[in-house]
Amino acid sequence: MQIFGVDIGGSGIKGAPVDLARGDLAQERCKVLTPHPATPDSVADGVKEVVDHFGWTGPVGLTFPGVVTGGATIRTAANVDKSWIDTDARALFSERLGGLPVTVVNDADAAGVAEMEFGAGHGRRGTVILLTFGTGIGSALFVDGVLVPNTELGHLELHGHDAEKRASSKAREDGELTWEHWARRVQKYLAHVEMLFSPELFVIGGGVSRKADKFLPHIEGIKAEIVPAQLQNNAGIVGAAMRAAKQ
Repeated sequence: MQIFGVDIGGSGIKGAPVDLARGDLAQERCKVLTPHPATPDSVADGVKEVVDHFGWTGPVGLTFPGVVTGGATIRTAANVDKSWIDTDARALFSERLGGLPVTVVNDADAAGVAEMEFGAGHGRRGTVILLTFGTGIGSALFVDGVLVPNTELGHLELHGHDAEKRASSKAREDGELTWEHWARRVQKYLAHVEMLFSPELFVIGGGVSRKADKFLPHIEGIKAEIVPAQLQNNAGIVGAAMRAAKQ
């Protein structure tokens, strides 16, 4: 069975049909740049471009980089235009896609669901936290395999700053930090999250998961096991499709 998944991020909008039996993309993904400003209308246009690239006519699952309630309503918009707040994203995307059935989920929650089913969290019990490092920091918290949605742990305060302003992948790039320097920031952030939640496992996702060997060896003093996401940057697409399949 195939369902289309779209992952909306602060820098790119990417999507592809997903083979739900394998938990992998059925075709090579299509990606367009996230427009700036990332308003509801402009992002919806980008999503339509990605979906139309495949001529897709079935259900579509979409991620969003913020809190999503009821599979539809956007409550926060840290890395996209603030006009998203209180937008009925499900209605907007469905209309733009010609009435296709649409499901919307927090981006990190989608990535986490995919990793728990097909990736690094498969079969793991206890408390598992997936963290996506990209334009911001997304989080997905699981207790015995059950998702606690919309945790948004990237916005914890760390040394007087929003954590993602110090430890996101974008912060590394903007500050031209070495991988070792950035790893020290990530270590401080992980220590803070570990103090609050005492997880057995951290799964590190987002684009940086492809380069885990550059920074994970520099992270010390964390009691929890730390592993890179196995689905890497496709986890959000897969998770979005998984959520759409359940609607």
